[in-house]
Amino acid sequence: MSIWKFPKFNFNSKQKWNILLITGAVLICIVFFWFTNFLVNELSKDEMVKVQKLADAFLTLNDPEIKDYTPFLATIQSDKSTKIIITNDDGKIRLINNYPENLAKDSIYLYNELKQMKLFTDPIRIQLGENSFEYVYYKERAVITLLRFYPYLQLLLIFLFLSIAYVGFSSSRRFEQNKVWVGMAKETAHQIGTPLSSLLGWIEILRISEGKPNDEALDEMNKDLIRLQIITERFSKIGSTPEIVTQDVIEVLQDSIDYLKGRISKKVRIITENKENEPIFVKINRNLFSWVIENLTKNAVDAMTGEGQINFTIKKLRGDVIIDVRDTGKGIPKTNYKTVFEPGFTTRKRGWGLGLSLAKRIIEEYHNGRIFIKDSEINKGTCFRIVLAEVPIMDNRVIQESV
Repeated sequence: MSIWKFPKFNFNSKQKWNILLITGAVLICIVFFWFTNFLVNELSKDEMVKVQKLADAFLTLNDPEIKDYTPFLATIQSDKSTKIIITNDDGKIRLINNYPENLAKDSIYLYNELKQMKLFTDPIRIQLGENSFEYVYYKERAVITLLRFYPYLQLLLIFLFLSIAYVGFSSSRRFEQNKVWVGMAKETAHQIGTPLSSLLGWIEILRISEGKPNDEALDEMNKDLIRLQIITERFSKIGSTPEIVTQDVIEVLQDSIDYLKGRISKKVRIITENKENEPIFVKINRNLFSWVIENLTKNAVDAMTGEGQINFTIKKLRGDVIIDVRDTGKGIPKTNYKTVFEPGFTTRKRGWGLGLSLAKRIIEEYHNGRIFIKDSEINKGTCFRIVLAEVPIMDNRVIQESV
């Protein structure tokens, strides 16, 4: 697992997504085909029963032994929708039913109708004599015909939907990938820029010190060189799993803050409060965790436009270590509580919106913790909360490992 995997999309699982989409489409098509076929068969059975009654009525009309044809005529006349064509053994049309008068005289039209009927329905055979038969063909209702073709229309629509979804997914993925690469390039420049600018400033101080050693300058330059080494180590970890060890989170937090204090606006006041008044141990990667603190601090400084106060409060709560980072900045609307952690989200004109996204991935994917906005009020400030699992201090191994 690596924080350098692109957010939201696991590009190594592209083939799995394709298989899932295809499998899902096939299953949907099978279900629709089965259900539609079931409906067509049921409706066809009802239609066949009705036509069978009509066929029996027509057969009875040819029976000389029947004296009263009134019930059978009523059966035929009561059906005003089913179009019927009756042929003899030679295939010649002998009788039709429910066709308009103008079409009933058009033999070409009727024989074309007969061809269509033969495609979709089986005829009902009526035995007139020992070797004499007639065949009753009927035209199924339009709704049944539509249902026969409906699954194919559904298949076409599903194919179009999946094609559009695949193109959209691929485009979104490429856009996300490009955005992260640009953000990482800028983040690299930004990370290196802070200690480099500081080094240039201290070199200038050394130049005007008239050859006299400046212990403060040398000490700060050494810190900047160490910072560059840390940054190099961070970016050298791309694609690898960092080492997580038990450490005093207060010490790591304070080291990060002490370095940042001399490199941010003097108008920003940073206060650290340890509610427990003792070391608090957690399993973290020092470099990555300090990166989170730097991103939260710089984010707070930007929100306060270089002037205000940042409070770091650390406490223990039911086996967890709580770190609250509160600023006096412009605040965040509730609608943006989750989107601020997405890559590319930023309120700065020249920002690239990667810091909080990296912080979230470092805390949640590497340290099995949580980071979220605890509360925020417009023009008053925001509080980010980090939750990590506590390592009990009574375990002697904890003290040895931290040392």
